[in-house]
Amino acid sequence: MRESPYITILGGGPAGLATGYFAKKYNLSYRIYEASQRTGGNAITLKHGDFRFDSGAHRFHDKDPEVTEEIMHLLGDELQKIEAPSQIYYEGNFIDFPLSPMDLLIKLGIPTFAKAGLELIAARLSKHQNNGSFENFAVRTYGSTIANRFLLNYTEKLWGFPSSTLSPLISGRRLKGLDLATFLREAFLGKRAKTAHLDGGFYYPKWGYGSIAERLAQACGAENIHTEARITRIMHRQGKIEAIEINAGERVPVDEVVSTLPLPILLRILDPEPEASILDLAKNLIFRNLILVVLFIDKERVSNNASIYFPDSQIPFTRIYEPKNRSAVMAPVGKTSLCIEVPCSPGDELWNGSDDALKSMVRTHLVALGIIREEEIIEDLVYRMRHAYPVLKLGVEEKIHSIYDYLEGFKNLKLSGRSGKFLYTHVHDMLRFGMDVVQEYLAVGETSDPIPDHR
Repeated sequence: MRESPYITILGGGPAGLATGYFAKKYNLSYRIYEASQRTGGNAITLKHGDFRFDSGAHRFHDKDPEVTEEIMHLLGDELQKIEAPSQIYYEGNFIDFPLSPMDLLIKLGIPTFAKAGLELIAARLSKHQNNGSFENFAVRTYGSTIANRFLLNYTEKLWGFPSSTLSPLISGRRLKGLDLATFLREAFLGKRAKTAHLDGGFYYPKWGYGSIAERLAQACGAENIHTEARITRIMHRQGKIEAIEINAGERVPVDEVVSTLPLPILLRILDPEPEASILDLAKNLIFRNLILVVLFIDKERVSNNASIYFPDSQIPFTRIYEPKNRSAVMAPVGKTSLCIEVPCSPGDELWNGSDDALKSMVRTHLVALGIIREEEIIEDLVYRMRHAYPVLKLGVEEKIHSIYDYLEGFKNLKLSGRSGKFLYTHVHDMLRFGMDVVQEYLAVGETSDPIPDHR
């Protein structure tokens, strides 16, 4: 029998914490190294006075029974079932999302809806070649009228590239519902069918979404987590990672390694470095950054929505969410807050812009849209996030697979996480990744490699 492996986990976001959590559950030794001062990555809850807000419009969906069971065990009664819909704001109307046929009929009117329906039928019957892009996928799913109004402009704002150059994988499996069967269900069953169709039900921790990462970290134990420990080099020889370098100084020997670092960063800090062709592939892996502008508002509630989406290309933000609609404790009694998401790219005008300019831009648009009044705003702040979304351009799957093939040459390296795998995934996926990685270690039969001293 082999000795239990010692797992070195690079990154303390949800995927890294999940790996540590399941490693501890199965009595495997491990240590997590996180570059920042805190764990949680881009799935944390922040505080400002008596207000709380998440670093994104996070929701936990019951997509994986085993993972849901673990989250329920971690959070207990603090995990609440929430019913709050999402909508699209378009030309003064609030339209249900995911798109609902009956709602579109009411909001768009019979002529436009009929046109959209005929386009949808034509798109489904069309024999035109499918180029595999998100644009083609959206048009074939919804027809050109609906796709152009609600999906394509929004997609280009969010990802920073024309939808004709993006993979359908960016949809996150959310394009659904606009079909004849759904229309008939809504027509004859009314509100019951509509409620079941809309993506309004989800789980949410009472004290904010960051509670998931916090409980994972608590379960891992502070003694197993090193913060302010940036990985600056990964030393390897003959197909095996031998050590990591922390903060350009300390060298730590390793046995098994799980990396949740952004895939291009992982490749850049390998020593010796990969061949030029692999580094060239890594340059094609692009991330989108995200800026949150948070407004604290002297009002009980702005809307009843979990999220509101803005496809209009003239509006600089893509989505707003109201934390109080996820949990009442996210804002003081009689007050609320709005988190406005502004996607951008590293080094662009938005990312490099001043906080004051960002706040002014967002406030001006929200007031002009009639969503809030200027005098209702108590205070505001800006929060910035790097590596928020991997940009899945057409053909990226082949590039990623080539990189995976190269990295599989390291017999003691595994990848995990949204950034680590360069996939558009969610927190329930992160826990599944962690569970699967640990199961792989448990399934390994034997090894003759000695386990180094990890101090």
